Amino acid sequence: MQTVFILNGPNLNLLGKRQPEIYGRETLADVEAGCRALAGELGFDIRFAQSNAEHQIIDWIHEAREAAAGIIINPGAFTHTSVAILDALNAFEGPVLEVHISNVHKRESFRHHSYVSLRADGVIAGFGVEGYVLATRRMATLILEGRSA
Repeated sequence: MQTVFILNGPNLNLLGKRQPEIYGRETLADVEAGCRALAGELGFDIRFAQSNAEHQIIDWIHEAREAAAGIIINPGAFTHTSVAILDALNAFEGPVLEVHISNVHKRESFRHHSYVSLRADGVIAGFGVEGYVLATRRMATLILEGRSA
């Protein structure tokens, strides 16, 4: 069974507690449960992880090179700052989907730029935590297309 890494950046461990008016009341554990259930239905497994440390996210992306069919990533604030995460993603050969819970384009101007988007095969923003489910479903399609290519 193929595995998709779902990686989460800084402060997402506070999901459901931090600024619920922006990010909602669901926790990261709720998001993981929803993605895990859908992935099982779609025929793949997930590895779900969160870190506030940039180097840990980079290490997981490096690990994904050998262990994952695709990466779904919500890099949090690293979206706007991390060339290092972009470089790691550029070394990954599978599909990459970028997820943001809020619509970053309706927020502060510094959030309008994403280094990760330069590598992402798709970006989902502004759909709340449902964006993770949408990304999981899309990843299944991308993996299936890769199998037949």
